[in-house]
Formats: sequence, C-alpha cells, structure tokens
Amino acid sequence: QQRDKLRQYQKRISLNLERERALARRLLAEGRKEKAVLLLKKKRFQEQLLEKTENQISNLERMVQDIEFTQIEMKVIEGLKIGNECLNKMHQVMSIEEVERIIGETQDAVEYQRQIDELLAGSLTEEDEDAILEELNAITQEQMELPEVPSEPLPEKIP
Repeated sequence: QQRDKLRQYQKRISLNLERERALARRLLAEGRKEKAVLLLKKKRFQEQLLEKTENQISNLERMVQDIEFTQIEMKVIEGLKIGNECLNKMHQVMSIEEVERIIGETQDAVEYQRQIDELLAGSLTEEDEDAILEELNAITQEQMELPEVPSEPLPEKIP
C-alpha cells in the first residue's frame, strides 16, 4: 500500500514539474527572470524529492522481496521440523535393538529354510559324507592290488 501511495505521489510531483517548467518559460517570455529562477529552484527541489521517493520505492520493493523469501524459508524450516519429528517418532517405534533382533530372526529363519531345502532335496548330512568317504577308501584299497612279479629271469643285455 505504501508503495502505491508513493507512486501516486510521484505522479503528482511529475505533473507539477511539467506545469512549473511551462510556467517558467512563460515568465521568461514575459521578462520576469527572478520569478522564473525561483520557480526553477522549486522545480529542482521537487526533482530531488522525486528521486528520494524513487529510492524509497526501491527500498520498499526490496523489503517486500525479502519478506516473501523469508516466508518461503519459514515454510522450508517448518517442513524440515515436521520431517524431523516424523523421523524421531519412527526411531522411537524401531530401536536399534529391535532391528538387530529382527535381522537375527531373519538369519535364523533363512538357515532353517536352507536345512529344510536340503532334507527335501535329499542332501546328505556330515555323517553320511563321512560314511561315503570311508567306503571310497575301502574300495580304493581293494583295487590297489599290486601286479604279480615275474618269476622268469630277466633277459641279459645284448651287446
């Protein structure tokens, strides 16, 4: 609102400047130089007011932009605050100990399922593996019969 009021003020001053400039020309044409100089001084003062008004409008616009940006920042901070509260509530529901317990239970369940799969697939236990190795050793020993040694004398070397 203040910005709009300042713009209206600028328009009034601009209209006055144009009237005073025209009046100063007319006074110069009539030969009333002192009055024209006084009117031009007044015009110069109003031009300075117009420049100050422009600076004030610029400051107001900058302030409005700062306020709008601050409002956006506040919304971001509020969003972060709500997100942080949600995370804290989730952390209260799920403690580290609870997560470790769930992971342990999951690993136990996976191991149990692997054992079931092995039984269903006909996998062998360690005892079965040991028995198979013993049987393999026994078969290997049986097959390792040495060949018979010839009873005939070896031929002599031919010169």
